[in-house]
Amino acid sequence: MSTPPTSTLLLLDLPASILCGINLLTFTTTSTFLGIKNLPAGLHFLFTSPSPSLSLRDGFWFRIPEQSPSSPPTVLYRKWDPEHETLVPCSEDEARNFVEQKGGWREVYEKYLTPYRQSASSSRENDNKEDAWPHLTEHITPKLLTHFTRRPEWSISSASSGVQDRDDIPGLSTQEVGTVIGEEKELGLLGIDLKRTWREGAVGRERTEQARDRSWLLGDVVARHAEQLGTGEDAGEQKLWQTVILGQMEICFLMVLTLANYSCLEEWKRILAVVLTCERAVWEKPRFFAEFLTLLKRQLERGDDVEGGLFEMSEDGGGFLKGLLKGFRRTLEQRKGAEGGEDDDDDDDVKGEFEELEKWVRQQYGWELGDEFVRKGMLELEDGEMVEMETGEMEGEDESGEYAPVIVEL
Repeated sequence: MSTPPTSTLLLLDLPASILCGINLLTFTTTSTFLGIKNLPAGLHFLFTSPSPSLSLRDGFWFRIPEQSPSSPPTVLYRKWDPEHETLVPCSEDEARNFVEQKGGWREVYEKYLTPYRQSASSSRENDNKEDAWPHLTEHITPKLLTHFTRRPEWSISSASSGVQDRDDIPGLSTQEVGTVIGEEKELGLLGIDLKRTWREGAVGRERTEQARDRSWLLGDVVARHAEQLGTGEDAGEQKLWQTVILGQMEICFLMVLTLANYSCLEEWKRILAVVLTCERAVWEKPRFFAEFLTLLKRQLERGDDVEGGLFEMSEDGGGFLKGLLKGFRRTLEQRKGAEGGEDDDDDDDVKGEFEELEKWVRQQYGWELGDEFVRKGMLELEDGEMVEMETGEMEGEDESGEYAPVIVEL
């Protein structure tokens, strides 16, 4: 056997008893583990940590192309760098000499490579993780990975960060952050500024509208990255929006899931904060918003895989996402009976996907996103006496009572 019969990732000199993971699966290495075989076509992410107890992890993306009957399987190589305790690229000659020392490809393929579909425990949960991966990466492109990682080998670590998140990395001073980022390179974030959501030069009503409705900001983010991340004129505008926004959202979520990368979590939250506060764009790009809601539900379904959780999801602590979803629900309700929109069927798709998401968060977290609450009623006391009670707990959510808007004359 001169080459392996299936697509393979060979890991040279990988030590035993370190944490290793591919996509959504993690395991502890053994002395006989030298890589993974039977890799399916598509994008994959492999990461390592010197110890399962350490939070700092390094990883890299790689792509397995579709294999035709006439083309040989893809074989990729990485070697362990003991000084930096991470996997780094290696030459084909190094890999060939390594395989020869182990007795040739047949010996390596049969004894030292683990099948992709196999895991430490062949449970239904692990099968679900393997099946879920393609749906969590379907909008990621090679161009986007190059832009995001700023490295041709698509490598990233837990310490990688964007400029706007430097000072906010917990546990690191500004000087330490600068040193780490200097080594890691900055992540290619989308440059979303939630403090300025209107176009330069906007005043009066225009500025107020763009502060309340972030549709302009969302379109501006896509336009700024169109040339660098575009997939060609034939792909169309819909594909561009999917790549720039949904693709970035997918990368960030998966880097939180696998590396616990803080900057990626902040970028993921910024994307949600922009998309879920749009109004005009919802009806101009209904198919995009339907896909966004589908993706968000898929990601939340895997939220328990994040160490410590994405954020507090309880009724009291889920304010960030719950508030955004309540506001988006009001946007959809305002559409009812209104004229306009790109396509009624597409509008229905947005509403249908949101209803599915709303049902899921209600079952999972007990969230009620509607504004229909009992505020006043009769309460029976222990002695049987009936008293009338009124609550003001929801005034902050529906902007009533002391939270109602106030007109100030200047």
